Amino acid sequence: MVVADIRAPRDGAFIEVIGHYNPLTEPETVVIDEERALHWLGHGAQPTDTANRLLSKTGIIEKFKKVKEKP
Repeated sequence: MVVADIRAPRDGAFIEVIGHYNPLTEPETVVIDEERALHWLGHGAQPTDTANRLLSKTGIIEKFKKVKEKP
């Protein structure tokens, strides 16, 4: 999983690698740097549908929503 500028081509340059996903292992492997993911979400990053599913699966989206809701 990478953070990329929306203007970059799909297989082009990216800003930072924040994790990886391997669906071929049993169970599937999802490793995401939670601190960096929360950092980028806090700076306005918009995850793709697939990235959003993986972030939800690891609980990062829920943590981000809780942090965002605090006054």
